[in-house]
Parts: sequence; structure tokens; C-alpha cells
Amino acid sequence: MPAGGRPTVRSRRLGAALKRYRDAVGLDQAAAAEAIMKSVTKVSRIESGVVSASALEVRTLMDRYGVDDADERARLERWARASNERGWWLDYQDTVRPDYADHITLENDSTYIRSWEPSLIPGLLQTPEYAEAVITSGPTFIASERVKQLVEVRQERQRRIEEGGTHFTAIIWEPAIAALAQAPGICEGQWVRLIEAGQRQNVTVQILPGSASMEAGMSGPFVAFSFGVEPNVEAVTVRNVANTAVVESAEGLSVYVNVFDRLRSAALSPGASEKRIRQFLNEYRQEGKKSNRGI
Repeated sequence: MPAGGRPTVRSRRLGAALKRYRDAVGLDQAAAAEAIMKSVTKVSRIESGVVSASALEVRTLMDRYGVDDADERARLERWARASNERGWWLDYQDTVRPDYADHITLENDSTYIRSWEPSLIPGLLQTPEYAEAVITSGPTFIASERVKQLVEVRQERQRRIEEGGTHFTAIIWEPAIAALAQAPGICEGQWVRLIEAGQRQNVTVQILPGSASMEAGMSGPFVAFSFGVEPNVEAVTVRNVANTAVVESAEGLSVYVNVFDRLRSAALSPGASEKRIRQFLNEYRQEGKKSNRGI
């Protein structure tokens, strides 16, 4: 059973894929149950993500459904093996909410990540100092020990892109980057982190100009995930002040794909974005020099 006795994003994705293939060949759950020699209830619980199918059960069902694509079969078997694996984030289960754990799971499994942030620097690009400032500025009090753990979680999440395990594209609205100037002791390191991250082969950082308010107003922050060789969006997480929701329906995913495409079209190129961040950094340093000279 998925950890914690609740459907996980891994088990849900696997179950939804198995149901989709079963429906495509017009079979009912009884036929699937007969194929793996389990009860109809077990098949129902697999397809809803309440329990996980084994790799052998997935292989048998793929045979029954006539799925011949080797890459797809390997992918679903990989999901089956991973659905009950213990992720590193479970070491922080007293600190990380279940919805946040779902987001981290999607990050960990992804091959492509696309992020839109209108007001903050994305978590995967935050310095520890910036992360702490964001965490402690929220509407609820967080004990210092938990703040420390949440910062550690952000740093651990960043290993995914630092090790080249996924392609990451971040679009950030310019006011979020400009606002760093109001945080002495934090801003320089965070601007440098953005510049250095954008120079990685697997990372793209683009700024949406402050003047593009119509595009920025299309959506709040969201992150889109792909899990295969092709960058087809298969899940989106949407963050609000209370929680993080996972969007998996085809209709919902299509909306976010269209929004991201419009944001990317309106954003500065990666090269122009780096130049703009350097401009913020240099202007801040120049102002600091003037202040030190008493000007």
C-alpha cells in the first residue's frame, strides 16, 4: 500500500495509466482481475491508486491490453517498483506536509520541470538565506527548528538539477527579481545563484518583463512536470497560501501548457534575462559603493 495508507502521486499515475489502457481495449475490471488472478476490488484499488500494482502485475496487464511499446512498458514497470520506495523526503515527514511531499515526488521522478513564479524565486533556485526569509515571512508561525528543516529540504531538492537529473525551465516575473534589492545580505547571493543556475546546460532561466502584466496575471504560480523522453506535461502542481494541489486531468493540463507557452513567448531570452539580472546586481553594488563613500 502507498506510504501512509493514502494514494500517492506515483500510485495514482500508475493506476490511471492502467485504466486508460484497459478502457482502450474495451475490457472491464473483471477481465483485468482474471489476468492477474486477483479480485475485482484489488483492480479497482490499483486503478484508483489506493494500492500499488507490482511490476509483474503491470507486465501481465500490459500483455492483456496489447501494449507493445517497449519504452511505455518499461516506464510503467518502473513506476510500479518506485511506488513503494522510500524517498529521502520521508526523513522529514514530521515537517513536510503530504501535499508538499507529492510535489517533491513529482520533482524526483521528472525528466522535465517547467516553473512559473510571479512573486518569488523558485524553490529549486533559492539560496538558503532567501529560503529562510520566505519561510519565516508566511502567515503562520514556524518554530526555528522546523524552519531549519524546511531550508534543508529545499537544498536537498536542488540536488536534482545540480546533478543534471532533470531539465528545468523557470520563468520569473521581473518584479520578483527586482524586489530582492530590498533584502540586503540576501539579494547579491540570490542574483548570483540565478546567473550561475542559468549557465547550467539543463537549466533555463527567463525573465518575464515587468511591463507584461497581462501575461503575468493569467495564472498564479505553478510547476509542470514531464516524466518521459519527450517533454509532454503529465502533471501540474498549483500552489496557494494553504496547500499545493496536483492537476492530472487532460483538460486541466492543457490549460497550463497553453499558459506556460504564452509566458515563454512573452519572456526575455535566456541571454537577455541573464543580462537583466546582472544589471540588477551591478546597480546594487554601485549604490553600495556610493553609500560607503558618503555620496
